[in-house]
Amino acid sequence: MSKTLRIGLIGAGGNTRLQHLPGFQAIPGVEVVVVSNRTRESAEKVAREFNIPRVAASWQEVVESTDVDAVCIGTWPNMHAKITVAALRTGKHVLCEARMARNLAEAELMLAESNLHTALVAQLVPAPMSLPFDETIAEIVASGVLGPLREVHVACTHGTLAEAAVPASWRQDHNLSGKNTLYLGIYYEMVLRWVGQDVSSLVADASIFTKQRNDREGRAIPVSIPDSVSVLGRYNDESRFVATFTGVETTAPRSEIRLNGTKGGLRLDLAKGELWRSEGGKPEVQVEIDSARRGAWRVEADFVASIRDRKPVTLTNFSTGVRYMRFTEAVWESWNNDRARVVL
Repeated sequence: MSKTLRIGLIGAGGNTRLQHLPGFQAIPGVEVVVVSNRTRESAEKVAREFNIPRVAASWQEVVESTDVDAVCIGTWPNMHAKITVAALRTGKHVLCEARMARNLAEAELMLAESNLHTALVAQLVPAPMSLPFDETIAEIVASGVLGPLREVHVACTHGTLAEAAVPASWRQDHNLSGKNTLYLGIYYEMVLRWVGQDVSSLVADASIFTKQRNDREGRAIPVSIPDSVSVLGRYNDESRFVATFTGVETTAPRSEIRLNGTKGGLRLDLAKGELWRSEGGKPEVQVEIDSARRGAWRVEADFVASIRDRKPVTLTNFSTGVRYMRFTEAVWESWNNDRARVVL
């Protein structure tokens, strides 16, 4: 590899422009050398804005380029597996946007391919919302001061899908998003960081209230991804996982995760960016996060450090991605099989 780490971008959507491009360009010795997007026109616009020297006609051109050491995949999930496998096979490190893939089979394919190329870094963009609190929450849970966990409660509600006239986004297009539903995988990934274990079984129910929406070109398309999902899960220790996800909230939106133990609990209010703790039936007390332990967005820096210093990927490796995709798939399977219990 050359002294300068050369990055190729495949897909230049909102998060790529907001986070990945500025993040990579702020690191000494890292250069974004080429970009491809859905259209050449849009790729050229990004290249001008961020001073990227070359525009590729296709993602294949980026993957096959001899002057690219690593690729950043910012496409919709339908392309993640295909591009990841191709990039690894041409000897390139991979940073792939979340959601990992359209379904569990594609995610497992990505993991299997990465295991054949252990000298290459394979990293997923992590769920970002809890980063400032992860270390503190995990430490509190591991210390045992909450007692054994009884319940994990997740709520993510908003009203962006409440109106039937709202056009379908890629998140509601099964061809592009697959079995990913609302923010299932993102919230499950956050909980995994704290409790360490997966649910062993679950039951899920869901609804599609608006069964047809217009796509980006104004054409009416059927909607097959739910507007609202409820999940009841069990861990091996009999503690419960209870989750509500909806895009049709018409009251105040909610974004929080609660951990209820036998001796106390934690409540992470993601909307306000606050962590609260209660114990022994006493009123909640806000947990002040020490600045030295407050995590932050370091995706691009961590990716580069893993390449240069062979540091293991923690946020987020492909194995963790497969775990949240397995959960997402189980929710889909239960809902589509008359709310049958699915064993993971």
